[in-house]
Order: sequence, then C-alpha cells, then structure tokens
Amino acid sequence: MQGLLNTRQMVQVGYIVKDIEATKKKYAEFLGVPVPPTIQSTGGEEGFGVTRTVYMDQDAPQIDSKLAFFNVGGPMDIELIEPNKAESIWRDYLDKYGEGIQHIAFVVDDLDACIKNCEEFGMKMIQKGYFAAQDGRYAYMDAFDSLKTVVELLERWS
Repeated sequence: MQGLLNTRQMVQVGYIVKDIEATKKKYAEFLGVPVPPTIQSTGGEEGFGVTRTVYMDQDAPQIDSKLAFFNVGGPMDIELIEPNKAESIWRDYLDKYGEGIQHIAFVVDDLDACIKNCEEFGMKMIQKGYFAAQDGRYAYMDAFDSLKTVVELLERWS
C-alpha cells in the first residue's frame, strides 16, 4: 500500500521556540553535541536562502525566522524555529499554542502531486516557499483535524 506522499521518509521534527539561542544550548547539552549555528531563513550566503514565501495564498516577503538544526541520526533532524513578528504558520503556532512541536517533515519527489493528495485527504496548505540552497521547495499542510499536527513537505532537500 502506497501512502499519500509515496514515501515514509520522515526527516524532521520541528519545534517553535521563543528564544532559539537559549533553547539550542539546552538541546546541545541534552544531546551531548556542539551548539549549532543560528541560521536566518531568508539570509543570503549566511542564511538558509529562502527566496520566496507564500502565506495563506499571499506573497509574504516579511516572513523570516531563525533556525537551528540538530542531526539525531541518519536523515533525521530536530529543527528549532524562532519566528519573527510577521504573521506566518510559525508565529500563529507560537501565539496560539506557545512553544513546542509544530510539525513533522517528509522528503517528497513531487511536491505539487503531494499537495494535491494532501488536499484531497482534507488538509489545507497554509504556507509554502522556495529555498535557494538546494533549489528546493517546501509546503506546510494543516493536518490538525486528521493527524493532530502540521505536515511539512520538502522537495529537493538534502
């Protein structure tokens, strides 16, 4: 049986945090690893290279966040996200629920087909974007009704 995404390769658990610097130090201590760098999601060479973000079907160039990644084995990462004040899926989560697990992410081969499959399953796309680092795309699907979380789809993720 093939699932909606044609993959079961989960690569991330994403946490929304208020203070990425303090939180990443605690995770580093907990995991026994070095503290990773903080990356701006929209930064150029020093950042993640998000080149375009669409939120609730509107271009949203004001959206930005600070990111930190911890590899916890194989392709699996813990992602910490500190959103800026602009309205976004991350800011909405922080304002509504506080800090905590916000999404699980899967690598997909065909983002458009997966979005369509998820929408037919009853999910709604809330935010999508493009990241230059890998010439990739991402989409956040609201799966709270069915799966009790947000599902992030990542195309051309490495």
